[in-house]
Amino acid sequence: MTDDTRSRLPTLGLEGKRVLVTGAASGIGRATARLLARLGAELVLTDVSSLADVEAETRGEGATVVAKPGDLADESFLRTLADEDAVFALANCAAVFSREGWRSDLSAGDRFDLLMRINVRAPLFLGNALVDTFGRRGGGFIVLVGSAAGRNGGGVAGGTPMDYAASKGAVHTLVRSLSRRGVSQNVLVNGVAPGPVDTPLAKGLPFAASALPLGRMGHADEIAWPIAFLCSPAASYISGAVLDVNGGAFVG
Repeated sequence: MTDDTRSRLPTLGLEGKRVLVTGAASGIGRATARLLARLGAELVLTDVSSLADVEAETRGEGATVVAKPGDLADESFLRTLADEDAVFALANCAAVFSREGWRSDLSAGDRFDLLMRINVRAPLFLGNALVDTFGRRGGGFIVLVGSAAGRNGGGVAGGTPMDYAASKGAVHTLVRSLSRRGVSQNVLVNGVAPGPVDTPLAKGLPFAASALPLGRMGHADEIAWPIAFLCSPAASYISGAVLDVNGGAFVG
C-alpha cells in the first residue's frame, strides 16, 4: 500500500458522522470530544458544567459542534438529547463520584439517588431510546464508560465508594442488555472500563500512582482512543463487550 493510498483512507470512518458526547466539559468526555473532532466527526456536546472551552477546542479542530448544556438527572433533558437529529453514535462519558463533601446539601439517600440517576438511569434512558432510533436508520454505535470499580467492587487501588462501584457494575450489565436489544438492528453497544485516570473525577483518590503496574495513572486521551474506535465502523463486529483499559492494574 502506498503512502498516498494510506492518506486517502477514511480515519475510522468518522468523517462527517455525528456523535453525541455526554460529560464533555472535562476529563474523559472532553478528551473524547477533542479526538472525535480530529477524526472528522460532527459533535453534539452536553454537560451540566460550562462547555465553552471544549466547544472552542473542537471548533478549532474544524468540527461542526452543537453545545447542549443540561442536567442528565432531568428526564425531560434526556428526551431532548435522544431526539437530537442525525446522531450516528453515543459516547456516554458523564458520571459523578461521591467523594467527601459532594452535594452535602442533600441527604445520604438523595445523594445515592442522584448518583444512580446520572451514572445509570441516564445511559439506560439514552441507550434504550437510541437503540430504537439508530435501528430505524439502519444502525449505529453506543459506548458507555464503566470503570474497573465495576469489575471488582472497589477499583484497582481500593477505596472507591461503594455506590460508585455499584453504579459502574450496573453500567457493564447495561452494555450487555442493550447489546441484546440492539444487535439484530445493527446497533452495536459496547463499554470501556478505565482504571485510575488523571481527571478531575479522580482527584483525592487514596492511592499512590507509582504503585500501579505502569507507575502512573492513565491519561484521558488513552481512554478516548478506545471510545472513538468503538464509536466507529472499525468496530463493526463488536457488540456487548466491556473493554478494560487500565494499564494492567486489573486483569480478570
